[in-house]
Amino acid sequence: MRRSTPVRTPVRRSIAEETNINVRARAIIMAKPPARSSASKKSTKSTTKNASAAAAATAGANDASRVDVDQVRKAIEALATHIEKVASEKPQSALFEDEAETFSALISLRRTPKEATSARLVPVPIPHPLLDLASAELCLIVKDHKGEGHKEAKKRVAEMAKCGVAKVLGISKLKANYKAHEQKRKLCDSYDMFLADDRVLPLLPKLLGKNFFKKKKQPVAVDLTKKDWVGQIQRAVGATYLHVSGGTCVNVKVGKSTMEVDEIVENTMAAIEGAVNKIPRRWGNIQSIYIKTPDSVALPVYVAPPE
Repeated sequence: MRRSTPVRTPVRRSIAEETNINVRARAIIMAKPPARSSASKKSTKSTTKNASAAAAATAGANDASRVDVDQVRKAIEALATHIEKVASEKPQSALFEDEAETFSALISLRRTPKEATSARLVPVPIPHPLLDLASAELCLIVKDHKGEGHKEAKKRVAEMAKCGVAKVLGISKLKANYKAHEQKRKLCDSYDMFLADDRVLPLLPKLLGKNFFKKKKQPVAVDLTKKDWVGQIQRAVGATYLHVSGGTCVNVKVGKSTMEVDEIVENTMAAIEGAVNKIPRRWGNIQSIYIKTPDSVALPVYVAPPE
């Protein structure tokens, strides 16, 4: 036979007992913790500040050692060997036509930055410039405005020694003389680097076309309202640039095949550190970092631990 389960009769409390329980519970909830003394507060703040400073120092030390310089050197030496091998297999006549190969750091992000921009390049200082200002040919794009058009800019550039600017191009001339795709392509291939007055930069993606962006030769912004044009041009040429676009991959040029391995290694370490500091969430948003040339495989130098 199945045993019947006894039914428990709930214990009923009197109204007075219920009232006392509710009053005691409310008193416990409403009770405030004992006030801390000012000395205790200062001690807590000091401890918190010291802990934050220690954490920041530890984070800085960890950031500096996240990318192994020996691994970077091995990757660059392997790519340099690859470039030499490819060059040795080409006909002798083709060697004089080839430009120097570019080394780049590819930074893969965990998430697409919300602060992505499209036209403005972000400068990253490096110890060994990719362009020699003495031999480089630069094109400076300026606004057409009374008193500060391309004629005035030409006069000012002519007065500057060794600034590297071979051509000053006004916006009106750019619109009139470089409409066709072939004209834009020739302009892109004619100069080593393009600089542009900060005030006309938003107009240039449409006027220059996609070819400039594919070849990563979009103009670098300079502030021509300031007097120190030479200093601005020197800083622009002496930096590398990253473009935080709408994707999860950032490309930063770090060297050329005409440079020494040590120079490329130093540039790579400086470029990675500078680029990471410009990326939202910094190392928290870095998935991996690779080094490559245009025609090579990407060699890993850093892979983030799983989240």
